[in-house]
Amino acid sequence: MRIVICASVDVTPKTKEISETLIKMGHTVDIPHYSKKIIDGEISFEDYLRIKGKDGDTAFREQAGTDLIKRHYNLIQNADAILVVNVAKKGVENYIGGNTFLELGFAHILNKKIFLLNPIPAVNYKDEIVAMNPTVVNNDLTKII
Repeated sequence: MRIVICASVDVTPKTKEISETLIKMGHTVDIPHYSKKIIDGEISFEDYLRIKGKDGDTAFREQAGTDLIKRHYNLIQNADAILVVNVAKKGVENYIGGNTFLELGFAHILNKKIFLLNPIPAVNYKDEIVAMNPTVVNNDLTKII
């Protein structure tokens, strides 16, 4: 199965771990643009976090040379499923941020399978996530079928 990981670049170490596991399981995996750059050693994770913490991610978006939202949409369009790596962030358990919520919407509209690593977070857009009928795998990647 071709799976697109949807996650904040802030959780790149977890994205890398999950990606490697899925590949060992026989899946093809696509990950966020800057997570790939960090994993490939083109930018350090620490530098990414430092720059993002100071200036947000606008500079990274401008440096990417491509529209990162459209890039991920195209990946989702060519995939069988997405896996949302929703872990604790910003004091919210199982956090799903703005970009990832967009990506959930893309997958839903494109009739792709939607998997969440952890349960749906307690956020004000929870009903919309529920309406997309995701499968929560509770950290068990063998449930991705």
